Amino acid sequence: MRNFVCDRVINFRDTDAAGVVYFANALAICHEAYEASLAASGIVLKSFFSGDVIAVPIASAKIDFFKPMFCGDRIKILLDSSLLSSDSFQVAYQIFFARDAGEDKKAIAIAQTKHVCIDSSTRKKVPLSPELLKWIEFN
Repeated sequence: MRNFVCDRVINFRDTDAAGVVYFANALAICHEAYEASLAASGIVLKSFFSGDVIAVPIASAKIDFFKPMFCGDRIKILLDSSLLSSDSFQVAYQIFFARDAGEDKKAIAIAQTKHVCIDSSTRKKVPLSPELLKWIEFN
């Protein structure tokens, strides 16, 4: 599952008053791809995001745009995860117009999120779970 790919259509709710995708919504779209990749690897999202024992918050996020995205545009999000340390990982995203993906075209946006694994009650860093390590290995 290296370079997980997620297809999506830009919705009106994703856009701002100028009619283009608002930056925070673009990060939310990337997060949707992250969730889809977790589910595709067998992670049960309801329990993963419940935060009962561990939580995996985003510690850093950034996004760069190269072309605007508008309502109705079909996009592909390519996701690649990598281990940073025993308690953290990052996810790199490349967004393409669906018609351009796979043709050595330039991404229309790139994003990156860094996540850290913490104990839900103490809020101290803890090692990533085996299921997350498996997910990182295959993304």
